[in-house]
Amino acid sequence: MRANNRASDELRKINIITDYLDFADGSAFFQMGKTKLIAAATVEEKVPHFLKNSGTGWITAEYSMLPRSTERRTARERKYGRISGRTQEIQRLIGRSLRAVTDLSILGERNIIIDCDITQADGGTRTASINAGCTALALALKKMLDQGIINQMPLNHLVAGVSVGIVNSEFLLDLDYSEDSQASVDMNIVESDSGNLVEIQATAEKHPFPKKDLNTLMDLADKGTKELIKAQKEALKQKSMLFMAYG
Repeated sequence: MRANNRASDELRKINIITDYLDFADGSAFFQMGKTKLIAAATVEEKVPHFLKNSGTGWITAEYSMLPRSTERRTARERKYGRISGRTQEIQRLIGRSLRAVTDLSILGERNIIIDCDITQADGGTRTASINAGCTALALALKKMLDQGIINQMPLNHLVAGVSVGIVNSEFLLDLDYSEDSQASVDMNIVESDSGNLVEIQATAEKHPFPKKDLNTLMDLADKGTKELIKAQKEALKQKSMLFMAYG
């Protein structure tokens, strides 16, 4: 039996609070079950050196877990003088996912940083960061549009991420930590509101798995991402009718 008697194809309870931080250009509190995080967008009037004089912008991300987001204290990465390979991978995943649905040429030479800080971790923190990051990005871009900094919305689609896996021979959507730690197959799927895929991360933790199982997991993830995009859309609609167009 899953926590809270969830069905195998059921997401954890979602809660999104928009404009969660007063000083960020766009921000969102995002919760899936016991996993909680804050995403904040910062607009900078500069771009990385490889984009100077290109006329186009960039979106990047930073990811961090607070020390007591876990049952036992996790040391801050600054203690070791460098960020871990896991953190680098997640930051790149968030950035790629958001750039994939954004017309960067409309930004001009501006960089948007999405900070994702995990306040409580119970599995699925990387996919939750994409969901929260997309919401925060949409709010920041809407503010730029309102202020006349840009003349059209660069965000072409909403994007969502979700985990799926096989645990004790059962296909499950949105794994919490206890399920993820036991999974024989673990996947993270990122998909846009158009149904197009942005990223697939799939790993057989113990033994190779048949291709037919991949198709089953993909269908399960598609159901989950659609529900997550709907939740994002509902949260954003409270801020502006502009976001009615998505999904």
